[in-house]
Amino acid sequence: MSNKTILRYTANQRTNHWLVAILFFMAGLSGLALFHPSMFWLTNLFGGGPWTRILHPYMGIAMFVLFLGLVFSFWRSNFFIANDRRWLRRINRVMVNDEESVPPVGKYNAGQKLLFWTLLLCMFALLFTGLVIWRAWFSAYFGITVIRWAMLLHALAGFVLILSIIIHIYAGLWIKGSVDAMLHGWVSRAWAKKHHELWYREITRDERRPDVPERPITKKG
Repeated sequence: MSNKTILRYTANQRTNHWLVAILFFMAGLSGLALFHPSMFWLTNLFGGGPWTRILHPYMGIAMFVLFLGLVFSFWRSNFFIANDRRWLRRINRVMVNDEESVPPVGKYNAGQKLLFWTLLLCMFALLFTGLVIWRAWFSAYFGITVIRWAMLLHALAGFVLILSIIIHIYAGLWIKGSVDAMLHGWVSRAWAKKHHELWYREITRDERRPDVPERPITKKG
């Protein structure tokens, strides 16, 4: 299989990703249930209001810890390079699936990198504000003003996180092959070359024939 396809995600990375996804939906739904009375009916998914209040912070902490596993796996691939800025300036071409006219990118494009750092920031914000408002353990150590600000920032970070995940899901469905990569781990060489050419070159460097022309790494404009 490896002579026809490229391994994009290991089994551990895929398992970690899907566990984070499951916990995100559980923490998100329980958080929405506690956010506004109109959504309190969602507490039925977790055994009622008291159980929802008990489980929500624990699910959030579990999600954060597992998300750190993804951070440790992928953070090196999410630093910005010069081509990422050029890619962003031609995002309109990407949106119409004309990636031949945009600079090649590494394992992740600029949009994916922005999403990665946004998710990380939101996760830290949710963790620290969640600890402040966790009545069973920590809220007694903070004044009411701090708790109110923490609740506001917690809701804001949760809102941004939900929007980011919606974008993440849409992009994964829109780029054919992305979901398969996270399900099975492998991508075709054609897919890798089309969407992440610099990463493709790195992976296949030792196999590349000298007579195969390469698209320049950078472009003007």
